[in-house]
Amino acid sequence: MRSALVVIAISAFISFQFFFIKNDIKQEPSDISFQDTIVTAKICFVGDLMCHSTQFNYAKVSADSFNFTGVFKEVKKYLTEPDLTVGNLETVIAGKDKQYSGYPYFNAPDDFIYALKDAGFNLLTTANNHATIDVLNKYKIHRTGTYTSQQDEDSLRIFRINSITIAILPYTENTNGVPIPKGKDFVINLIDEQKIKEDITKARLKDVDVILVYLHYGNEYEREAGDYQKEIVQRLVELGADIIIGGHPHVIQPFDYFKANNSKLDTGFIAYSMGNFISNQRWRYSDAGVIHDIEISKNNLNDSVYINNVSYLPTW
Repeated sequence: MRSALVVIAISAFISFQFFFIKNDIKQEPSDISFQDTIVTAKICFVGDLMCHSTQFNYAKVSADSFNFTGVFKEVKKYLTEPDLTVGNLETVIAGKDKQYSGYPYFNAPDDFIYALKDAGFNLLTTANNHATIDVLNKYKIHRTGTYTSQQDEDSLRIFRINSITIAILPYTENTNGVPIPKGKDFVINLIDEQKIKEDITKARLKDVDVILVYLHYGNEYEREAGDYQKEIVQRLVELGADIIIGGHPHVIQPFDYFKANNSKLDTGFIAYSMGNFISNQRWRYSDAGVIHDIEISKNNLNDSVYINNVSYLPTW
């Protein structure tokens, strides 16, 4: 009987405490909002997107109709899952009047861009030795690296993903000797230290969380980063770049982490070259690429930003 009384007494005490605590809360449940302390943005990068004549001849359906979608069938699921998927477009899309061609000038059908859109690409960098704009606008794919006006070039591409802001700044070493039209230096971003410094400063003034620089540089088919690449990367780190992605060698080169500088991040990431993602360069090493997924996290309580995870998937 004493045991029963003890249980009853304890139960009564707990009920009283619960009643007291419950009735001491001043806010109604509808007045309480919750926000994740940690948010994450997942960005996917692939290598060079090329279209040789062998590729568009294979994709030809009729006189002026091409279907490239099957090319990406096996990897589409990896490209559509991230928040932002980025590739380096290494071909001009100038229409059939200019005649479709492969190496060295490259002119692919519009359907090539449709296939990239369908595969999951959100952003294409065009600061390279093969560039195009109009068709990307038509298919509503974000692009950066080549521009239609000075105002277009001055407008930084800043993406906001789950409250994380990322500025993406692309530059190319050269244009393969093709001259830039006189008085139109704005049409393409060249690797120029002063220009890059100005862009990074402009991005920092907008309080972006991450500055990502895409470089089109280096020597083709060299599997290790050359001195020129390393010097540029080191200078970019000093200027405040957080993530650096490279292309143009058409083979995979090493990736690494570095101590970030003038940045919200403590540790940055460099992929010297992503290799080819799609092309007809079918010899060893140029027939391979990599899908890099970079997860960036942000603590909304203290505004800290960091690379949470880097993963990669080899492709052939």
